[in-house]
Amino acid sequence: MRRLSRADLARSSYWQRAFADKRKDRRYYELVEDTIREGFDYQYFSIEDWHGQVIAIQPFFLLDQDLAAGVSLKIRVLIDSIRCLWPRFLKMRTLMVGCVAGEGHLDGDEPSLGSNAELLAAAIVTHAHDLKARLIVLKEFPAKYRQPLRCFLSHGFSRVPSLPMTRLNIDYSSFDDYMNRALNSATRRKLRKKFRASSQAPAIEMSVVNDVAPVIDDLYPLYFQVYERSNFHFEKLTKEYFCGIGRLMPDKVRFFVWRQEGKTIVFTLCMIEGDALYAEYIGLDYTVAFDLHLYHYAVRDMMSWAIANGYKWLRSSGLNYDPKLHLRHLLDPIDLYVRHT
Repeated sequence: MRRLSRADLARSSYWQRAFADKRKDRRYYELVEDTIREGFDYQYFSIEDWHGQVIAIQPFFLLDQDLAAGVSLKIRVLIDSIRCLWPRFLKMRTLMVGCVAGEGHLDGDEPSLGSNAELLAAAIVTHAHDLKARLIVLKEFPAKYRQPLRCFLSHGFSRVPSLPMTRLNIDYSSFDDYMNRALNSATRRKLRKKFRASSQAPAIEMSVVNDVAPVIDDLYPLYFQVYERSNFHFEKLTKEYFCGIGRLMPDKVRFFVWRQEGKTIVFTLCMIEGDALYAEYIGLDYTVAFDLHLYHYAVRDMMSWAIANGYKWLRSSGLNYDPKLHLRHLLDPIDLYVRHT
């Protein structure tokens, strides 16, 4: 197993087809590396057979992991005061296998995943030592990879749960059909009340586009409002990320944008894989979001569009679990595999 840089990948014919069956294919990893630079050192493992033939490429990145992320404000103030004298207090250089912006996946065809993972598990600690990383993390791999990743447990790793993604069956004829058949009467009543409140305000119009570069100055502040309200931060997306993803991956990206009286008030970035629409990121104008019930309004419109276009599942990233629970989302577990070097 060798380490590769982005320049090395440019000479790799294999890289052009890596992760091709995933919504986040090799173009996505290139986009993330090009647009989310702060705090991350991007590299790649080339997994090869006995003849030196590349059989998989596994992206990874290095960062100084903040071990105090998510603590209470009172403890954060204490830690920040200590860091004035000791800047690296509770920070650890970490090698993370996976994707900075999203869940991780194993590269390679299905029959080879176990053997590829074994090669990775056997060599990764040596590479971590060479890179002076103290902690190794396989970041947020879906539960479907538990069988091929079992080999990491015998190499000293522990599997721990991360915040799960969610999935919702939308194999219905319409949103109303979904409400009537999937939701209980109390939830239906609450949703209809929210939609009535929204309908009494000035009309809200939705558009579906691939490229948001012309309107990024309207959209990005809405994303940042959501980012700032979250207690859990890892990556912070950039304007370049939002502009680039539609340009590079128009076959797999859909932006839903809602405007009221010409002003953008909510948008979502979604991706397509098979019969599923993945809701990746959302931006909200919180000056009107609660009064207009924009979260549920956006979910209804996305589901209606997805049903009309033949999609059977709505999948979502983690957090905001309470409304998803009431909408009958199911949890999609994702795992971390962790080892100190």
